[in-house]
Amino acid sequence: MAMKRMVLEIGMGTDIRGADYTKAAVRALRDALWHNSLNVAAALNMDTDAMVVDVRIGVPKPELVDKAQVLAVLPHGTGTVTCVEGGLEIFNDSGTGSTVLAHAAAIVRLDIANAEKA
Repeated sequence: MAMKRMVLEIGMGTDIRGADYTKAAVRALRDALWHNSLNVAAALNMDTDAMVVDVRIGVPKPELVDKAQVLAVLPHGTGTVTCVEGGLEIFNDSGTGSTVLAHAAAIVRLDIANAEKA
């Protein structure tokens, strides 16, 4: 298997008032994905489900992200989600609530050896 990095997509998502890390992470991945139309698989005569996507999410408290909900955003292919410390949390003046900012990177890989045989 000759997995080759084909695309890097990046995005940002927020939860303005709820401090919901998963909601911010899902929005970040959608931001990364929904601004693109990837034709690379078709150009290589491969099915879009052949894509393998490495999703990386940066938030201040990575353990609060439901990775399964983030992974469910992917419209094609298979993937993994890794959450790391990053992003930003901004507390309101009274300290009773906050806004969470998440950053997402989606690294798309394809097995080029299979494309050459197609």
